[in-house]
Amino acid sequence: MENIQKWDLVATVSQTDNPTIQTLSAEVTKLRQELHLRDELVQQLSCELFRLVKGNTNFMPQPEVSERHQAQLESLREQLAAVEQQVTFYQEQITAKDADIYQLRQTVQELTDRSRMLEQVVQELPQIYRQKFEERMTPVREKVATLQRENRQLQAELQSVSYRLALKTRTANHSGIDLPNFPPMASGEGNVSAVPNS
Repeated sequence: MENIQKWDLVATVSQTDNPTIQTLSAEVTKLRQELHLRDELVQQLSCELFRLVKGNTNFMPQPEVSERHQAQLESLREQLAAVEQQVTFYQEQITAKDADIYQLRQTVQELTDRSRMLEQVVQELPQIYRQKFEERMTPVREKVATLQRENRQLQAELQSVSYRLALKTRTANHSGIDLPNFPPMASGEGNVSAVPNS
């Protein structure tokens, strides 16, 4: 009977697959209550037998009754031993679960601390990126400003050169004076030669 109860207990634990601490505690409490009740029954039975034997000196239990009571006591002892084994097993399970819970709490605390650190880093990232971007953009802005100044200077020089070139071209086109072309003079009018156009 003890082996049957033990295998039933093992089968129950294997079917539940890692029962929770609350379930284990409830089962341990129930088993302890049953153990206490059986202890009380055994105590009451012992007291009753003692009272009957003491009150009746001629009381001699029949062998059949004595053997039956002995068998019942033996059965109760076996059941108590099985219950004690179950209680020990559950206590070991509770101890193991407590260790697992402690380890899990440690892990949760470490993950919580790491999560807070990552949240702080994430919150600081925009400011860091903004600072790095500003540091990289500063020489770019200076270069753009320099190029803009050089561009304005070159445009001013280009306008000046264009203006001087335009003046020079206009002066070159209007430097000569256009004279009218006269017809050749007759031979009787003298030996004066026509003045060539300059």
